[in-house]
Amino acid sequence: MFKFLKKKQSSVSAPAKVPQHIAFICDGNRRWAEMRGLPPLMGHQAGIANFENLVDWFMTRGVSTITFFVFSSENWKRSQEEVDFLMDLFYTELNKNMAHAIEKNLRYRVIGSRDRLPKKLAKLCDDLEEKTAEHTGGTVVFALNYGGQQEIVDAANAAIANGEPVTAETFETYLDTGDLLPIDLMVRTSNEFRISNFLLWKLAYAELLFIPEHWPDLVKSEKLWQHVLDEFATRNRRFGGGKKANYLGNKK
Repeated sequence: MFKFLKKKQSSVSAPAKVPQHIAFICDGNRRWAEMRGLPPLMGHQAGIANFENLVDWFMTRGVSTITFFVFSSENWKRSQEEVDFLMDLFYTELNKNMAHAIEKNLRYRVIGSRDRLPKKLAKLCDDLEEKTAEHTGGTVVFALNYGGQQEIVDAANAAIANGEPVTAETFETYLDTGDLLPIDLMVRTSNEFRISNFLLWKLAYAELLFIPEHWPDLVKSEKLWQHVLDEFATRNRRFGGGKKANYLGNKK
């Protein structure tokens, strides 16, 4: 009986070092669709499918915060058709996520400027944050109309307006993302090797992982999810120190 239980427990791989905050740059949706002879916009639809299962899988393995970069402040340069499609898709998905957040006790944040978002989408972002603010089961973040440089500029102006000198710690309180954990691991799909103005402050000591698969492939693949955790477990994070690493969120 003991041997059976031991075998059953080892059937789920659990790396000793688990990132507390994973950030995904969700790239390659259009390329994924084009490779399959589908309209490019269908790649965005595929990229958001199975989202809740991905969140639940990582949360049950010890990840406490997951951030998704879904629309940058530069993405407004895309065609009006694509922008309109994405805004409708985000509204539908976030509306569905409300039920998921309540069921799983998840806190949701939507970072980025609300100024250019459709009014109903901006209101939904506010409602989602307000209704889940006290949830303690984990944090899910959508970066929507977000730019890292603008976030830092806005924080600098707020600090100047406050009239007090700042330290790295106090400056962070002016950031839209100031309440979030530092990023332990950033994953970008589709063989793109850039950070693209994404969470520049929070990425200061992040491990970076670039993979060839397009986002719609990653979002539905437990094999790739496990690869993400396994890869992080191999990294030796020293934070500027010596050979002995201090792993965020894990006890030595």
